[in-house]
Amino acid sequence: MKEVPMRPDKHEDIHGTVNPNRPEDLHKTIASFIRTDFARLDEAHTVDQALRVLRQGITDERIVYFYVTDSEGHLVGVIPTRRLLTSMPDVLIRDIMATDIIAVNRNATVLELSELFVKHKLLAFPVVDDEGRMRGVIDAGMFTEETINFAERHLVDDVFQLIGFGISQIRGKSAVGIFRFRFPWLIATMISGSVCAILTGAYETTLAETIVLAFFITLVLALGESVSIQSMTVALQKLHFGTPTLSEYFTNLRREGTATLLLGAACGLTVATIAFLWRGLPDAAAIIGVSVVLSVTAAGVIGMSIPTLLHAIHEDSKIAAGPITLAITDIMTLLFYFNVAAVIGAIYAV
Repeated sequence: MKEVPMRPDKHEDIHGTVNPNRPEDLHKTIASFIRTDFARLDEAHTVDQALRVLRQGITDERIVYFYVTDSEGHLVGVIPTRRLLTSMPDVLIRDIMATDIIAVNRNATVLELSELFVKHKLLAFPVVDDEGRMRGVIDAGMFTEETINFAERHLVDDVFQLIGFGISQIRGKSAVGIFRFRFPWLIATMISGSVCAILTGAYETTLAETIVLAFFITLVLALGESVSIQSMTVALQKLHFGTPTLSEYFTNLRREGTATLLLGAACGLTVATIAFLWRGLPDAAAIIGVSVVLSVTAAGVIGMSIPTLLHAIHEDSKIAAGPITLAITDIMTLLFYFNVAAVIGAIYAV
């Protein structure tokens, strides 16, 4: 079961309509929007038994999905109304329910939930507690169109920040105007590419001694870039809720650093194994594996830190996060790669 990221436990109520122009409304929890009069089904019942129960107890006219729980109240499945009504009477509920559920934690914020409606285009989401027990339902009708549109703009802005310019900057611009906004951030890419080329030339001897390293440069760079973009996306989502305090930043950094270290270890072991099985060179495999671990971990730290730093300096400057993050990640990845090669190569030469 997929679940919306959980916010710290809060118990505020949102009275009236959510106003997207008041950030404090969007950052409150969804507590007051939860409906508890939802249709709950037992996974052990047949369709016929379930329909009998529903006829006796249904009071809500807005039912879109039927939610299935186990004996302890844990959410285990969901059934669209059409599927329930068109199934044979003797079929078990557990045989027709969908188990790939997207649930919302009761501590999620209004903005998080709005973005979820935009992303998945569902009409309602089940709400669960920390143990996965179902607590209610929240449907799209409880949100104004303005709130949903605001969340959609946030998602679009994140995409444009990854590539280095804002959608508002190019709306209605001529070709020259668009060029003016897009070209400066391509300079960061060209500079980083040039630096990477110079670094590669500086370690030409190392590459000549172990030619297999040249074959994996593209892969190592791609892994670093992929992880940095993932971490950057996480950072941008957190920045929707304001600039984090130093303590919150280090908490986020520690979590992301640990996650990317695990990712680096898994990727490093995989790529090193491939390199060894292919060429049978333990030193090259060690170089590639260690480099991937270090570069992927560093990429996570860079991806989390650059957007946060730019956001803290100036709100508008965070639009540069994508190009700068990728540029720094590429340079750091090659520095790790070639220096690890030099150290391990020296060890094997002894």
